[in-house]
Amino acid sequence: MAHIDTILAQGGNGSDDQKTGAVVAPIYFSTAFRHPGLGESTGFDYARLQTPTRQILEKQLAEIEYGDNAFAVSSGMAAIDLLFSTFLKKGDNFITSDDLYGGSFRYFDDLVEKNGIDYYLWDGTDFNYLKQKINSKTRLIWLETPSNPTMKIIDIKKVADFVHKIDSKILVAVDNTFLSPILQNPIKLGADLVVHSATKYLGGHNDILAGVVVSSRSELSKSLQENLITRGQVLDPFSCWLLLRSLKTLSLRVQRHSGSAQYIAKALTKINGVDKILYPGLGGMISFYLSDGYDTDKFLQGLKLFSFAESLGGAESLITIPSIQTHHDMSQQRRNELGITDNLVRVSVGLEDKDDLLDDLKQAIKGAK
Repeated sequence: MAHIDTILAQGGNGSDDQKTGAVVAPIYFSTAFRHPGLGESTGFDYARLQTPTRQILEKQLAEIEYGDNAFAVSSGMAAIDLLFSTFLKKGDNFITSDDLYGGSFRYFDDLVEKNGIDYYLWDGTDFNYLKQKINSKTRLIWLETPSNPTMKIIDIKKVADFVHKIDSKILVAVDNTFLSPILQNPIKLGADLVVHSATKYLGGHNDILAGVVVSSRSELSKSLQENLITRGQVLDPFSCWLLLRSLKTLSLRVQRHSGSAQYIAKALTKINGVDKILYPGLGGMISFYLSDGYDTDKFLQGLKLFSFAESLGGAESLITIPSIQTHHDMSQQRRNELGITDNLVRVSVGLEDKDDLLDDLKQAIKGAK
């Protein structure tokens, strides 16, 4: 297997050799495909089932996550829905790490209310508690690491080994959105399934809405494929092509994001007005608490380079206030327990000059006093 940088840069090259020799894969917009004859197929029958552009993308996504197959869908939440609707049914339960994207909790609560599927929260470290919560109806362990927004790290390999020793049929699934395949490969660490909001680092330009599920083995792939055909939340050809284009620079972008974030996280420890830094040591995401007496809205109004917006992983640096944006549906008590207070700031470090970004944060924090 080639190195990941080579796989990404070569994505789609050679896919059109028999026609034009195009280096960049073409876009196939067609929703219908001619059959050579009765009972015969070119391998493409109808766009909900598969398209040439999506096939190229999914092959590359599976390869860079060391999976058996990948499924490109219409959003990150669509990816979560595909996974959960495939492997859980009424009466089942699952265990999830306790700090997650707020939309995941909203979806989980909907599973409880409408589908009779229960879940338990786990802090990611207490393995005695995890063992107590696993029972005959447990089908899945759901991890997000680093977590959103408090950047908790969970040892994927330790969890996978521990859970599979108890019951090899229990699936371990990891949301790998924050680190991407460049910095973390959950399947190599023992996970069964990987999910991405491809809107974020995989897309990387704040212009694609997409999601990905990667399966580690063929029987999981078959189940996901059958469910996807039924549910139909597939990614359209143009978005597939844009994502293929974006993946070519993924490694370069992630290295820049991560290097700048490391620099800024270190510098923030010396700035008046910053109480505490939450940074896992790699990746482009930082969270920090503004000190008492500093006004969050004044801080936001003072920003000149950072945009106050709900996303991450793009070229442009973004600031999010989780308590009023990504996690607003969560109860105040639950947010407080997790440390998601109104002065918690989540930073997506973009591709701008790191000193320019740091200067912007400094002057905005100073003006918030």
